[in-house]
Amino acid sequence: MKTQFRSDRTLVTENVTGDQLPGRVCMHVLGSARNDVRVMRSATALLEAGFAVSIVDIEEKRNQPVEEDIHEIHVKHILMPRSFMATRFTKWALLRTAGIVIRGALRLLQTPADVYHAHDMSGLPACYIAARLRHKRLIYDAHELPLAELNHRLFHRMRPLLNWLLARCVSRCAGTITVSPPIAEEICNRYHAANVVVVRTIPPYQRVPESDRLRQFLGLSSDVRIALYQGILHVGRGLEGLIQAAAFLEPNNMIIMMGNGNLEAELKALVINEGVADRVKILPPVPYKELLSWTASADMGLIVYPPHYSQNVQMCLPNKLFEFLMAGLPVLASQLGAVADIIRTYDVGRVVTSLSPRDIGGAINTMLTDRAALMRMQRNALRASQQDLCWDKEKQVLIELYRKILGMKVVQEVERPRALIQR
Repeated sequence: MKTQFRSDRTLVTENVTGDQLPGRVCMHVLGSARNDVRVMRSATALLEAGFAVSIVDIEEKRNQPVEEDIHEIHVKHILMPRSFMATRFTKWALLRTAGIVIRGALRLLQTPADVYHAHDMSGLPACYIAARLRHKRLIYDAHELPLAELNHRLFHRMRPLLNWLLARCVSRCAGTITVSPPIAEEICNRYHAANVVVVRTIPPYQRVPESDRLRQFLGLSSDVRIALYQGILHVGRGLEGLIQAAAFLEPNNMIIMMGNGNLEAELKALVINEGVADRVKILPPVPYKELLSWTASADMGLIVYPPHYSQNVQMCLPNKLFEFLMAGLPVLASQLGAVADIIRTYDVGRVVTSLSPRDIGGAINTMLTDRAALMRMQRNALRASQQDLCWDKEKQVLIELYRKILGMKVVQEVERPRALIQR
C-alpha cells in the first residue's frame, strides 16, 4: 500500500460521454438524514454540482410524511418505532436489523440511480444489494472505522464472518470515502479497497465575529481565560481528566464544557467532589447555528481524548477541531494521529504527550499564559479555515470522485495536498 499526494493546484481531466450528465445519486443512512451533518452536506454539494440526489433514511414513526424535500434534497423515509432506534446489539436486534436491511434495499430498488451511496457500515448492506441487482455503481462512505465499536459477545463470535462480508462489499465498491487518513489506511489494509479518498467533515467557511457570550452568560470578568470543550458528554472523551486537571489551573483560568450526554450527572458530581466548581462550568448545548458565536468567546479549544480508548478515538478527526479553528481558537489535543497532524501542519495549537491531570492543567496554563504564541496560533487558525480547512474546498474531492466514477469530465483545481490511499 502507498500514500500518494497530489501537488497544489493540479488539473485533473477525464473523458466523458455527453449522455451521462447529470448522474443520479441515491444515498442511504440508517438514521435521520436531517440530523446527520455529513449526509446533508455531501448531498447538497452533489446537488449544487448538477447531480440528481435523493436519500433513503430511517425516521422515528411520528407524524412524519413518507417522503419530503429537505433543503431541496428529496428524502424517502422508512418509518420505524422509537424502540427500534434505541435497540442494543442482541440476538433480537440482529433479526430486526436484517428486516430493516431488506426494507432499505427494497426502497433503494424503487429509487432509480446511477450510484448508490452508503453512509456508514450500517447503510452498506442495503446499498450493496441494490447496486448488484441493478448493476449500478456503489460508494461506501465510512464515517468511522467499521466494526471497531461492536463489543457485544455475540459480535465476537461473528467477527470473522462480518469481516469477510465487509471485505467482499468494499472490494466491489467503485469508490470508498472516509473521514481521516489513518482510517483510510486501515480500511485499505483490512478490507482490500483499491483506493480510499479522504473527505473530512469540515463546516462551510463563515466569518465568525468576535464574541464574549460565555463570559456574559456566566458573569465572568474580562480577565478570565477560557479553555472550552464542546460536544457530547460521553465516555472516551477524557472529560474526567479535564475536571481533575482544573485543580492545577492558575487563577483566572477556567474550563467550560458545553454539551450534554450520559455522563452529565456524573461529571457534575465529580466537579463538586474535586472542589473545582469555581474552575469548571458545565453548560447545556446551544443550537448549531449559534454554536460558533459561543465558541469564539473562548480562548482555546480542548480535544484531549485518551488515544488508547479505541481505534476510532485514536484515528478520529472530529468536527469540533474545525469548528474551533474557524472560530479562531488554538487547540490543545492529545496524541490523536490525524488531529495532531493538523495542529502541527498549520501551527494552530499544542499536542500534549501525557494525560495526567497535572500535565493537562500545566499545558492549558502554558497556552493561555503565552499571549504572543496564542495570538499567532489564532491568526493561523483563521487563515487555515479561510484558505484550506473549509467545506468549499473539501467538497471538491467528493465531486471529483463522482465525476471520475461516472466517466464525466473533471476540470478543476485541487488547491492543497490531498492524500489518496492506495493499495
